[in-house]
Amino acid sequence: MENFDDPEGLQDEAFLPLHQGGKRSTVLIAAFEGWNDAGEAASDTIKFLSKAWHARKVSVLEPDDYYDFQFTRPTVRTTGSGERRLRWPGTRIHQASIPGVPVDAILVSGVEPSYRWRAFTAEILAQAEELGVDRVVLLGALLADVPHTRPLPVTVTTDDRALQERLNLEPSTYQGPTGIVGVFAEVARLAGLPAISLWATVPHYVAQSPSPKAQLALLHRIEELLQVPLDPGDLVEDAEAWERGVDELSSEDPDIAGYVRQLEEATDTAELPEASGESIAREFERYLRRRGKGNGHPHADPS
Repeated sequence: MENFDDPEGLQDEAFLPLHQGGKRSTVLIAAFEGWNDAGEAASDTIKFLSKAWHARKVSVLEPDDYYDFQFTRPTVRTTGSGERRLRWPGTRIHQASIPGVPVDAILVSGVEPSYRWRAFTAEILAQAEELGVDRVVLLGALLADVPHTRPLPVTVTTDDRALQERLNLEPSTYQGPTGIVGVFAEVARLAGLPAISLWATVPHYVAQSPSPKAQLALLHRIEELLQVPLDPGDLVEDAEAWERGVDELSSEDPDIAGYVRQLEEATDTAELPEASGESIAREFERYLRRRGKGNGHPHADPS
């Protein structure tokens, strides 16, 4: 993990105020397995952050209160010592201090509950208040008509008007059935917590788990929002191997190969108007910030 520096004053565009007179900021990052988690990209992102930041478990929500075990069944696993253990579905809360910056992270992960969603989110936010959370980032992943050969888009939305103006974000325009991520965003808003939702797109023709390229896209967005450098480690190679594997599978099916070419053409055409000198320069600056440049100060990309 690299040390973070912000010599260009870019933290004003970030989601978290990193320097508040020595006071630490605390961000809650949550993802839930199930309907909101195509390719398990969102839940795998939480697992990655928990490991990278050496998070420690602080609490577990009582599963009997929120899950229908005939729908979300417990699983039996064998431990390394050969013992069989029963693992119940549930929601776990971990805490970590992010290295190099005055930011603490509360990581929430689990399975989308079967019922009592309002009580579920209220319980998590009550614990968040006790832990000093002042920002919320919600992660999701959805199946979409996107080609696996292009960068997988991540939609960033917020209903907080101050954040919309400061970060140049749009509110979500989705209407229809929602999952626990949508409910959590609404409850956080009512509780007065600024919340942002990140939704990665996963090609619908390769929906099986894992989806490391979508996970990598989410991690890059988290870097930008929080101005926190993240070392992706083997995830870059995993994403490249995943893309090569999908290339091989699609090449064996002429219908799929033709469909992928159509998606590529549609994606490239849609992006042409954005290929202005200003947007190219902006993307190049983002690349340099992520990779680190000048004065020996590698730092994250705070778009």
